[in-house]
Amino acid sequence: MTPGQPSTHDSHTDQRYDAELDAERRGWYELTSLVRSLTLDECLQPGYYRDPDWTVRDLVAHLGTWLAEAEVQFERISAGTYEGHALDVDALNATFLAAMADRSWQVSWLQANAGRTRMVEEWYALAEPSEEAAWWIRKAGGDHYVEHLNRLRDWITELIERRGPETQAATMPE
Repeated sequence: MTPGQPSTHDSHTDQRYDAELDAERRGWYELTSLVRSLTLDECLQPGYYRDPDWTVRDLVAHLGTWLAEAEVQFERISAGTYEGHALDVDALNATFLAAMADRSWQVSWLQANAGRTRMVEEWYALAEPSEEAAWWIRKAGGDHYVEHLNRLRDWITELIERRGPETQAATMPE
């Protein structure tokens, strides 16, 4: 924001989680920029992870389910029904992966974008800052993106290097 420019958010929100907001936003924009450099076929190529094989679609679905889960947890924090983040991350990852396994690219992409939108809306709606909210912001947002960005960059480089001349300027379908 430039000096003199009005804030698009409540002033209490701008200062509560500035670092987390910035990390989430930067990570999301980098992630989506990288993904958009691929074709639909490339988004569906196994190899992002092996054993089990993951595609970029699987990664997007994975991130989207965590963003949706954070949104639910923010709602619980706001409603006073939050029970803490003592959870089995590996079990949740397996559940989320199974739930999204047969979804199309379009469904996975839309779900991730909707999950992020709702998560950010609920994040801004939080009345009071808390360590639990900050944990979810990091777990589903900026820190989570960082866990995946290096591998995503490497995998996208590999996919682009495989292209023939006819697909050099390809981009991902929306």
